[in-house]
Amino acid sequence: MTHKTKGIVLRTVKYGETSIVATIFTEKFGIQTYMVNGVRTTQKKGSKAAMMQPGALLDMEVYHNELKGMQRIKECNWHIIYQQLFSDVIKNSIAVYVIELLTKTLKQPEANDELFYFCEDCFLFLDRAAMADAANFALYFSLQLPQFMGFKIQSPDPGLETESEIYLDLREGIFVTDKPIHNYFIQGELTKHTIELLKVIHPEALNEVKLNKDIRKLLLTAYQQYYALHLQDFGQMKTMKVLQEVLG
Repeated sequence: MTHKTKGIVLRTVKYGETSIVATIFTEKFGIQTYMVNGVRTTQKKGSKAAMMQPGALLDMEVYHNELKGMQRIKECNWHIIYQQLFSDVIKNSIAVYVIELLTKTLKQPEANDELFYFCEDCFLFLDRAAMADAANFALYFSLQLPQFMGFKIQSPDPGLETESEIYLDLREGIFVTDKPIHNYFIQGELTKHTIELLKVIHPEALNEVKLNKDIRKLLLTAYQQYYALHLQDFGQMKTMKVLQEVLG
């Protein structure tokens, strides 16, 4: 039986002479692994090989069997062809960071349509975004993703922002006025800017959060630590160094 679903390509690995194994986050089935045969025989723009770029947003018709660990694609086409996401160095670096974060976070093949639509909107926004909005986008995505995964950072209680010193306890995911007894926390400017970023409902407002390159680097590092504290075997983000360089 076949099913129609949208999908976001996360990762591809060469298999044999002409095939690939693709990891795709799908609208209907969550993260899935697909064998795609015969795609590396041509590199034309309309070929399946061109479609299987990380970040590509596809319309797919797939065979799905819950008893199998690897599925197959009957047909796929571009859902949308990006204007800048693949060609702009900065936007592509942000997209690759987002993809790695998704890959590290999505472990079980369970449907999560709300997360899928959020990710779809994020990629479409990033493609057309002004650079002033794109600069803070990796931070925005890093803070928004946990709310779909069950370990979001809690917004500060009303009135807490008026306190002279506020800490973000990365281990507990909460803002506090007493310094945590462990080392997993941020404070000062980093806490202030995190609160500002958490208030951003739509990424078009990201240009209102004024950050310099040094603050962005420190925040990205802190948010990576937050993920590592809450997700088993999270490890290090390989794309972090490149992203920090291009945003600098």
